[in-house]
Formats: sequence, structure tokens, C-alpha cells
Amino acid sequence: MNQQRLETARLFHRFGFGPKPGEFSAALNAGVGAKKSELISNTSRTGSVLPAPVMLDLGKRPEANSPDVLEFSKALRNQNQILVLWWLDQMVQGDNQLQEKLIWFWHGHWATSIGKVNYALPMFNQLETFRRNALGDFRKFSQEMFADGALQIWLDGGENTVKAPNENLSREMMELFVLGVNRYTETDVKELARAFTGYQMVRSTGKIVLNPRRRDAGAVTVLGKTGVFTPDQVISHLVDQENCAKFIAERVWYRFISSANPLPVSHSAISAFSQRDISKLVAAFISSGDVASSENSMVKSPVEWFVAVCRALELTPSLLPSFSKLNGYLDKLAQIPLSPPNVGGWPVDEAWLSSASAQFRIAFATWLSGQAKLTALIELAPERRVNYLADLLGVVEWSPRTTFALREVRDNPQRLITLAICSPEYVVSV
Repeated sequence: MNQQRLETARLFHRFGFGPKPGEFSAALNAGVGAKKSELISNTSRTGSVLPAPVMLDLGKRPEANSPDVLEFSKALRNQNQILVLWWLDQMVQGDNQLQEKLIWFWHGHWATSIGKVNYALPMFNQLETFRRNALGDFRKFSQEMFADGALQIWLDGGENTVKAPNENLSREMMELFVLGVNRYTETDVKELARAFTGYQMVRSTGKIVLNPRRRDAGAVTVLGKTGVFTPDQVISHLVDQENCAKFIAERVWYRFISSANPLPVSHSAISAFSQRDISKLVAAFISSGDVASSENSMVKSPVEWFVAVCRALELTPSLLPSFSKLNGYLDKLAQIPLSPPNVGGWPVDEAWLSSASAQFRIAFATWLSGQAKLTALIELAPERRVNYLADLLGVVEWSPRTTFALREVRDNPQRLITLAICSPEYVVSV
């Protein structure tokens, strides 16, 4: 296996959504070091953003059976659709692919579903928080996420009062967001919940406000520190913990490098995160040789695969002929943006590889290849098409079995591209 192709391909697919036409060949010519330097320079750069979608405050849901319900439901569905398409377009077209990939990562980390939030505006605001902080200060990020209306709704923050403490948000803040499993006690959960009491939110906008009458103003003890804390103060205390550096490094490793092999205990990325600077943590992983290890293969999730295909075939999600069809394919593959299955986010790797998903992916790929302009492929002599596709898609190399299958259909460009984007070498970053 060509090591340069392997490492270059993984840099494209792990720290972005895959190459656009010509990008992979250009990166090979420039060398792995140049690609790494480009990615690391992007850790401190804000990428271009498509014009924001119009997300009006739809107000309170009308009473059941009232004449306004149908119009309200129609407006809600329309906003949800606009937001999903805008985000997919942004993933495909965003010029800072590292930032776009981190935003997608944080969506899985602070997993919040529009299914419970039930309004698009708070979800859009959450995406803006991800964008501001994707490669920034994790302390500030965590504090902003506490003030995020969508997350508060998702984890019942409004039900957390001095008289009836609700521990959902405090438990997940420690277990899933900042520290990791078994790095706190049940007492810490209860005490942190008290420090989080008193906040209510406007469901339609996600705006949160403090209601002093619902707040526990007493001292609490969290992870050995006692005091009367604001949410910002106690979250800062959580982020200060050594386990925070380990946990966030583990999460980035798990999603970007390997979900099968554990993060080495003394990995340089942990110390790189000492000031809780996400950009330095990510840069440490990019600089390391881990991404080039043959043991660290990963499977693209359905959205990662779809966005990668759109980039390679120069498709724009919002311009595809049917949102219902697009949404239906993503639903059958079990991954729709803004709709994670639970607060733990989506699964990884082999969970996406089943006989049923393979059939749905082929149907999806056939539909997508039918929308693409395949002029460059058509104009090539058939005997050159298989190798051309490896560079177009950023594939390291085709296996003998895949090569045989592709050569069998090389005279049919649409069938050829369909098989290529469904091949194991493209679905899995070897």
C-alpha cells in the first residue's frame, strides 16, 4: 500500500468530508507535510459561511384542533427542512473543511435532537454556538452550551428547581460532555444539579432566563470544591479537572483516529489540551503519525458518506430534486442531521455496515449519480476510468475484487460511479 496515498486520503476524509475534484491529486503532488500544514493553519481560521436561513420565532404552538394548528405545523416542517438543507450545503461547500468536520463532531458530542426541541430556531442557534467554538476555548464552549436553549430543553433544564431538582443536565454535563464515565460520584451529580437550578427557557427561541425563586442559593460541593457557584463558575471547575483533558482527547481520538484502539495514556494530544484550546488538541492529532497507522481504519457515517459524495460529484444538497427522497434515504441509513437517537449521539464504525444499509446505500448512490454531471468521466477512455475515480474520491487503492467489479462496468459511467462510491474502499477509510 502506498503510504503517502493512505495518509493523504485519511487527512481528507477524517479532518474534512473528502476531496473535491482535483484536490486529492494536488495534495499528493504537494506532499503529506503540506496537507498537514494546511490543516493545522485552518485550526485558527474561520471558514466561509453560506447566508443564514431565515428562522422566525413561530411562537407558542396553537391549541390542539384550533384553526391555526395546520399552518403552524406547516411552517415548523418548512423551517426544519430549510435548516437541514442549509447545514448540509454548508458541509459540502464550506471552504474550511476542518471547521465543518468539527462542527459535525460537536453535534454528536453535545447530541441534541430537534425531535424533542421541536423548533428549528433553537437548533440553529446551537449550530452557531458550535461554529463559534468548534476550534476554540473548551471552557468558554462548555459555558455557552449550558446557556444553550436547545440543550436545556433536551435535558429538562427548565424542570430543575430548588424544590424539585432534576439531574439530567448535571449528569450528562459530567458523564458525556466534560469528564467521562466513572469520573464523578452520585453526590457530585446531585450537588451540580443544585448549582444548575432556576433557569427557564422560551421554547420557540431557546432564550434562557434566570428565575431567582426557582434557584437553590445554598453552597454546594462538587468534585471536592465547596461554594455558592454560578453555572459558569462550576463548569469552569469541571473543565479544570485533569479528567477533562483525558476525556476530550479520548473523544476526538475515538471519532477522528480510531474507535477500535484506545488513546495511548501519554499521548501528546492530552498535554496539548492543557489550556483547553481545542485547536491545539486537534493539531496534535494531525501532526502525529497515528492517522497513518494501518490499524486505525474507520467507517464513514451515512452523513459523512453523503457529504463526501456531494463534494466529489459537485452536487448541492438543497438543489437535489426531492427533499423527501433525500430525507428518506438518510432516514433508512439511520442518520439525519439534528436528529441523533439519544444524548449519547450516533454509533460508529461497524454499526453502519449491515446488509440492509448496503442495499439502501446502493439505491441512494444510484439516485445521486443520476443527478451528477459525469462529463469528465465520460470523456475519459474507459481503461483510464477506474484509476481516475480513485483520485477523484481520494481512495488509497482498489482491492483486486473491487477493481474487477469496476472494470466490468467501466463502459457505463453512471453504474461505474455508483459502484465506486459504494465500494468498501470508499465507505471505509482503510
